Amino acid sequence: MEVSFSQEIKSLALGQGQTFHGEGILAITKGLLQSGVAYVGGYQGAPVSHLLDVMVQAKSYMDELGVHVEACSNEASAAAMLGASIHYPLRGAVTWKSIVGTNVAADALSNLSSPGVTGGVLIVVGEDYGEGASVIQERTHAYALKSGMVLLDPRPDLGRMVDMVEHGFALSEASNMPAILELRIRACHVRGSFQAKDNRISKVSTRDLMEEPASFNYERLAHPPVTFRHEKLKSEQRVPAARQYIREHKLNELFAGKHSDLGIVVQGGLYNTLIRTLQQFGLADAFGQTDIPLLVLNVTYPLVPEELSEFCIGKRAVLMVEEGQPEYIEQELATMLRRADIQTPLHGKDMLALAGEYSAEVMAGGLEKFLRRYRSELLPGTVPQWLQGNRDRRAAIANEITKNSGQPLPARPPGMCIGCPERPVFSALKLAQEQVGQVHIAGDIGCHALATFEPFSFGHSILGYGMSLASRAGVSPMMNRRVLSVMGDGGFWHNGLLTGVQSALFNGDDAVLLIFKNGYTSATGTQDIISTPGEEAKDAAVDKRASVVHTNQTIETTLKGLGVQWLRTVTTYEVENVRRTLIDAFTSDFNGLKVIIAEGECQLERQRRIKPWLAGLLKKGKRVERVKYGVDEDVCNGDHACIRLSGCPTLTLKDNPDPLKVDPVATVIDGCVGCGLCGANAHAATLCPSFYRAEVVQNPSWYERLLASVRRSVVRALQPA
Repeated sequence: MEVSFSQEIKSLALGQGQTFHGEGILAITKGLLQSGVAYVGGYQGAPVSHLLDVMVQAKSYMDELGVHVEACSNEASAAAMLGASIHYPLRGAVTWKSIVGTNVAADALSNLSSPGVTGGVLIVVGEDYGEGASVIQERTHAYALKSGMVLLDPRPDLGRMVDMVEHGFALSEASNMPAILELRIRACHVRGSFQAKDNRISKVSTRDLMEEPASFNYERLAHPPVTFRHEKLKSEQRVPAARQYIREHKLNELFAGKHSDLGIVVQGGLYNTLIRTLQQFGLADAFGQTDIPLLVLNVTYPLVPEELSEFCIGKRAVLMVEEGQPEYIEQELATMLRRADIQTPLHGKDMLALAGEYSAEVMAGGLEKFLRRYRSELLPGTVPQWLQGNRDRRAAIANEITKNSGQPLPARPPGMCIGCPERPVFSALKLAQEQVGQVHIAGDIGCHALATFEPFSFGHSILGYGMSLASRAGVSPMMNRRVLSVMGDGGFWHNGLLTGVQSALFNGDDAVLLIFKNGYTSATGTQDIISTPGEEAKDAAVDKRASVVHTNQTIETTLKGLGVQWLRTVTTYEVENVRRTLIDAFTSDFNGLKVIIAEGECQLERQRRIKPWLAGLLKKGKRVERVKYGVDEDVCNGDHACIRLSGCPTLTLKDNPDPLKVDPVATVIDGCVGCGLCGANAHAATLCPSFYRAEVVQNPSWYERLLASVRRSVVRALQPA
């Protein structure tokens, strides 16, 4: 039972005069359809993956509109799809997560931007610079500058965001430049409404096919010597055309204010936070009316010199609010002003934080400095008190925690889900290293990257999705002990097959590769991949309540076809078997690539199927049996080695019931999904025999009730008075 987007799909079909209510990313998706998009692709990655997930599930409706939707193997393949818009009047959109996706797609984007596009192109990128981001804090802005692509950063208002989608396609066509639309997590999840329009069907679509291909035109290739002309076109024709469109259609917004001697230039995506900050100063109301003039840049590249000059001229000072680093917009704005001989003082990163997310509190600190320097009478006494009060409260809480516990509150890093099939493998790896010694572990992007936290602390490097095997290539020849690379099945198909496996085989490397085969790209939302189990296998696993689905052999057959000779498939929950297999890989006489496939279905997907199935059985009054694990408190010796070896959130501590013992005992709390890891660890590591396995039966048969009654009677009879 997969996550359903049925309600979201209904919202996509709204027509002229109807009101759309929902989240920002779904509004963007609706905007694509209203713009007559012909094809959509992308690679999943929160929060923008919602766009692709919804469209994939809405395949029947997309077929009605003639829209082709493709879930791509990586961001590079998604960007390459946009080649359709070079020759043909096809509007195309792709999506991926932030700078990491743009990095992967960079080659295709560069070769797309050089000849330029005929049909409009829109690339929807999720971009964040603070704790909400799970990736490096870099900016896609650099790629827009480098390759000559329009960069949109819409104000987080659903109506404006949809307008910018529609204008993004038109702007791309007017300038022949691909357009990037960047969204922060908060913009993706902001809720609101807008007046919908009818969805447009592209003139050329899967319903109305082209009869003939375009005529050959060398000018449309990203190939020397014509690329030299492309660079001239970018500066002489495309950027000027983009600026003209931006100015004519007023894509950037000017909000006037009574204190016209000051001004703030802000990225569109930061508008809501800036208004909230100005409210703290009494310089804006709840409806967005501001006392200080604002120039909101819904298009952050290319900038329009005339707009910026007109806004800045005659002011005492201007503050540039630009999130992330380097300060590309501030530098370009400063250059524009000086070239126009406009001497208005410009501030930005000298008053605001150099890096990180611009929260209301961060902005308030910069705005306080700005007003204190130029209009101190506008600075209310409450703002410094508010900022200092926030700092004092944090310090007081930290002091209180330290006073009560004697030490600071420990960090609570993210961890694997309860019952995650990857946790047992890392337990087995801990045990294997006790015999073979510590090994260098090349990590990768995915759920398994959570093993870098305690209690495992595994992973010496993470250099790219699916690149763990490639990243150990310089280490293993210098190491006296074999090196381990860890990779998920999502990473394997994304990049690992070519950059890692093919290269290792070609070079005859003596390496160990561990592939987690959980059936999905789990870290991005459990989207299907080519090695996802079939529906029949999933249904069979539900009936048997199996933890592992042994059906799809695509990874194994691919590796064998490439020439991998040492290949083992293990069940992740069998800790002792996994431990032996790891030791075998590290000590084998075989000199070459050794691959271990650790198979166990993603527990989230498994529970999504099993829970509704069990609930249905209970509702019908049928017998239901589930497994429960526990710890015998009288046997537990308080060593807690089981917790250090597992890290499962449901295996924790409680006070020892024996008044003569001091150490707390281990206990299994509610939430346990019965994966059996705690017992498997106890067996593999020869720990204390305190774990027990019980079968909890609901709606038992008459025979089971009778047998249970007899057993209780016998136990009571054997107990002392």
